[in-house]
Formats: sequence, structure tokens, C-alpha cells
Amino acid sequence: MKKKHILIIEDEVKISRFLQLELEYEGYMITQAYDGRDGLEKALNTNPDMIILDIMLPGLNGIEVCRRIRRESDVPIIMLTAKDTTMDIVMGLDMGANDYVTKPFAIEVLLARIRVILKNNHDNVLDTKVLTLKKLSLNNEQHTVKFNNDVIDLTKTEFDLLKYLMINKNIALSRDQILNEVWGYDYTGDTNIVDVYIRYLRAKIDSHYNVKYIHTIRGIGYMIKDEEE
Repeated sequence: MKKKHILIIEDEVKISRFLQLELEYEGYMITQAYDGRDGLEKALNTNPDMIILDIMLPGLNGIEVCRRIRRESDVPIIMLTAKDTTMDIVMGLDMGANDYVTKPFAIEVLLARIRVILKNNHDNVLDTKVLTLKKLSLNNEQHTVKFNNDVIDLTKTEFDLLKYLMINKNIALSRDQILNEVWGYDYTGDTNIVDVYIRYLRAKIDSHYNVKYIHTIRGIGYMIKDEEE
């Protein structure tokens, strides 16, 4: 399974390092930033699954970082800060934070909140009835895929692969990530199977309708994104 990626935006090096070690031990992939501007840039460019965000940051404070992230992304955000007044908490939540943890904190509590938010966020994506990408739509309940009103006949594996690509729209996915998520841990075949099924999807969607949704990302794998005009 793909490791969940957590971005820590925290200027106190000791706290950031402590969080890094604890979260890596729990199996998360960690990126760190030590000021608001660098944190904002990484939040918008590294596609994290969650952000742990301090408020008192040099360069750009955490409230402003949160506000700007929310213009572009609904990534879950946990505010982690020593500012614990009601006004600070309300301001952070009003800017779009999902949760608020005050310093000093018990790492077990923070880990529990991370698990809950990531699970709820994942479940919300999976429970989405219809995934859309311009003229392409995938209906989870009916297990159908359409281009405009034209039904596309897909096998179960093709459907699962397209669904995984659409859930992660505009994110470059490696062959190993795709293999783990679509075929599962117990698959012992060649990773070339991913390339084979990508060709199947391209033949049924991109080539058939003269569009370009599925892109090869050199050195990484594949990405599905909005059709190039």
C-alpha cells in the first residue's frame, strides 16, 4: 500500500524532528518545512495526504498558510500550536483546519487524530458516487463508465484501474503504487501488467474518443488529468 504523505510545517526543529521520527515509525512518509512560505509551496506542490501546521511561523503565519492552501486544496490540516485561546482555535477552524492540537501534546493523541482524519478523508473519496473528468464519468454504485452518454465496456480490473487513477487525478502514480492498490499485496506477477492495462484503457477511452486523459510520466508511471485541448 502507498505510504500516506504528511507535511510538517513547524519552525521548532526539535519538535519537527520528534514528529518526523514518530510518524515515520508509524509508517508515514514525511516532508518538512520550517517557515510559512516554504510550507505553503510544499503544500501546493508535493500533494501531501495531510498537513500538520504550526501557527507561529516565520515568513507567513499558519493562519495565512491555511487560508491560502484552502484556495487550492481540501487536504486535511491539523493545527499544532501553543496558541490555545478560544479566538485562536476558532480562527484556525474558520480558515479551514480540520482539527486543532495544542502544545504540549501527547503523541498518542495526535496519532489517533491523524488516523481518524485520514480514514474519514479516504472513506469520503471512496464513497463518492460519481467521479468525473470533463466528459468522462465513473459511477461507483452502478459500476459503469460513460463518455458523454456513451457507455464504455470495461472489465473489472480496467474499471478498478480507472477508478484509482481518477481518485488520484493530477497526481503522478508509480507502477508499484498502482500495482499495490489495484492488484493487491498478493499479486506475484510482472509489473508490466500495469502497462498492459493502461494500453487497454487508452484504446477504449483516449484513442476511441480522440482525447488525452492518461499521461505517461517519465521515470515515474502514469497520471490521469484533464483533457488537453
